[in-house]
Amino acid sequence: MAKKTDELEGINFEIIFSGRSNVGKSSIMKELTGKNLKVGKRPGVTLKPTQIRYSDLLLTDLPGFGFMSGVKDRKQDIVKDQIVRYIEKNADRINVAVLVIDGASFLEIVQRWEERNEIPIDIEMFELFRELGFDIILAVNKVDKIKSDELDATLDQICDKLNMLPPWRQWLDSVAPISAKKGDLKSLKSLVRQRLHNEKRDDLFKYF
Repeated sequence: MAKKTDELEGINFEIIFSGRSNVGKSSIMKELTGKNLKVGKRPGVTLKPTQIRYSDLLLTDLPGFGFMSGVKDRKQDIVKDQIVRYIEKNADRINVAVLVIDGASFLEIVQRWEERNEIPIDIEMFELFRELGFDIILAVNKVDKIKSDELDATLDQICDKLNMLPPWRQWLDSVAPISAKKGDLKSLKSLVRQRLHNEKRDDLFKYF
């Protein structure tokens, strides 16, 4: 444990990537950093945080929450608890929280949870980020699977579910429609750089 602490000593800026299993967090990290991270089609491949450090910047890919193929419910609950503990423990050094969602299936998943009178874990996590005062970026991945003439309406509904008053275009400083599969992360990179600039850390631009 002491070794882990030493490895992360001197971190002044942390960006966490969180989201449901199989929404593409690892693919996004790989595309952002060029690092050959473990990426799998089966939900639940990432079972512990994967971290990349540049100078005093730390990028953390948190395990996916929710359904994990081949992983028992009890284990899934443990992983969720570990995610929350990590976030709360390191809240003081976390500057930016990127919540990654699957834009093509988010509304359907939320509807299923709401029909059971339950709050979707994605929304719970978003509210946790708000409570902790993180600067939040909503990365809406897999927009290539949404018909172009339905994209604006879909993004409006997604924002509405997260208590972000539509239209979504008034949240261009927080919402990044992307497609990791197509290598289209332009809007996400722009928002990350904006956050770095706001913190007077333009020196970190070269990593994005």
